[in-house]
Amino acid sequence: MAAAARLFWRSSGVKSSFSGLSGALQSSLRVTPLELSPDCTTKPKTQIRHAAHFTYHPDPVPTQYGPTQKMNFFQAITSALDNTLASDPTAVIFGEDVAFGGVFRCTVGLRDKYGKDRVFNTPLCEQGIVGFGIGVAAAGATAIAEIQFADYIYPAFDQIVNEAAKFRYRSGNMFDCGKLIIRSPWGCVGHGALYHSQSPEAFFAHCPGIKIVVPRGPVQAKGLLLSCIADQNPCIFFEPKILYRAAVEQVPSEAYHVPLSQAEVLQEGSDLTMIAWGTQVHVMREVASMAQEKLGVSCEVIDLQTILPWDKDTVCKSVVKTGRLLISHEAPVTGGFAAEISSTVQEECFLSLEAPITRVCGYDTPFPHIFEPFCIPDKWKCFEAVKRMINF
Repeated sequence: MAAAARLFWRSSGVKSSFSGLSGALQSSLRVTPLELSPDCTTKPKTQIRHAAHFTYHPDPVPTQYGPTQKMNFFQAITSALDNTLASDPTAVIFGEDVAFGGVFRCTVGLRDKYGKDRVFNTPLCEQGIVGFGIGVAAAGATAIAEIQFADYIYPAFDQIVNEAAKFRYRSGNMFDCGKLIIRSPWGCVGHGALYHSQSPEAFFAHCPGIKIVVPRGPVQAKGLLLSCIADQNPCIFFEPKILYRAAVEQVPSEAYHVPLSQAEVLQEGSDLTMIAWGTQVHVMREVASMAQEKLGVSCEVIDLQTILPWDKDTVCKSVVKTGRLLISHEAPVTGGFAAEISSTVQEECFLSLEAPITRVCGYDTPFPHIFEPFCIPDKWKCFEAVKRMINF
């Protein structure tokens, strides 16, 4: 229709008639056409990309796991999957587009190396992907499923919560699907908007029978993923997608394991405890440096790493020492996992608290597009929370 209209416009006298009419109107109404100044142009200006809301802090080079090589986050995931496929002949990887390397390239080259029967695509059906994985794992194989974005995991919610998590219990441990691992890109990127920036870990934290893990960088990602694969319970492994290329570290080439359900104290302090996971760990590290430099406040930074079951002992031990607790995550504040941590610490450490436990989280709204940077719990929001707690 549009092409026909253009053809009509070009091949008829309509264009010239309109031009004549325009001139007549200008003459009779004594108006002149609007002229653009030299500084004004109808061409759209180049969009300015804002800097990331965090500064990545790489881990020290690990020495206990053998030779290392430089890898970014997604290459560390690929390395873990490669190690698994090489050592476990039953292991299979499946999901949307994984045969071609996946949208974030985490499975690139694996189909060519191990064959189309071990790395293969599925239909666009998250419920089917997880349901298939449950069956594969129940049959005794290692099933590594990929949900293309964590925002799309909800159609599989019933399979995860009512089937995978309860499979062992409904049979009195006669059979299980403990060799099921569900990988999924997770978290905000600054412009992912409603369907590409969600952090849904709290939805699954209410479900006994599964484990939930969120790494902060390449070294932890590989070790934690291999631990999830080796674990005898279904695991959901959320990967902060903003770190896929932004995070680069020296990662061991061979397989190694980072313990699950064990938080890591990244920086010791005496005045305030900070807890986060995934990308937000790096925000908290920067806030800790700001607090020390500007306020003289010593902060202890803890990476929770495993959301379920989480390391209560490490957290409570730290809060007893510092007397203050700040928890931060990207997900909306209401019903977020920070509320569970806060409640537990309140019960266990009440007499040690010097200030109310504070949460700095995402707003109770779907992630917007152009306003996503304002929803992110950045270092300035966290720093203001530190000042309020110290001055309480």
